[in-house]
Amino acid sequence: MTAILERRESTSLWGRFCNWITSTENRLYIGWFGVLMIPTLLTATSVFIIAFIAAPPVDIDGIREPVSGSLLYGNNIISGAIIPTSAAIACYMGREWELSFRLGMRPWIAVAYSAPVAAAAAVFLIYPIGQGSFSDGMPLGISGTFNFMIVFQAKHKINSFFFL
Repeated sequence: MTAILERRESTSLWGRFCNWITSTENRLYIGWFGVLMIPTLLTATSVFIIAFIAAPPVDIDGIREPVSGSLLYGNNIISGAIIPTSAAIACYMGREWELSFRLGMRPWIAVAYSAPVAAAAAVFLIYPIGQGSFSDGMPLGISGTFNFMIVFQAKHKINSFFFL
């Protein structure tokens, strides 16, 4: 009987962690942008849930009349609205690029999957910065979304029946 002993490569804990994070063999790819994205998404989600339940009224329109969007101030799930800001939007795109890089694809392949991120960035980040206030961004919530569409059309003199 012959026994063959192999010397196992001893990698550090950090090396094993790096290999696990950047491995494309995992069921769900994490990557270095995922290391940034997952905590920021969890933080943004928990803050959004807390705000949806207990946020105080905010002067959204700039007319010195606070609008309440939380459940504690008399709203329900339909009428509640919270204005979001999150850095996790950018981390998502970085993760898409990193995955395409790790799989040996061309880096611009990630652009093909960027439509939801581009739409979210336009409505939640670019438009409010252009208007001068994050309160001008689209609130999360059913009534907040419809209110944003109506106010957007009114502010920019867009006829809602123009395309009919």
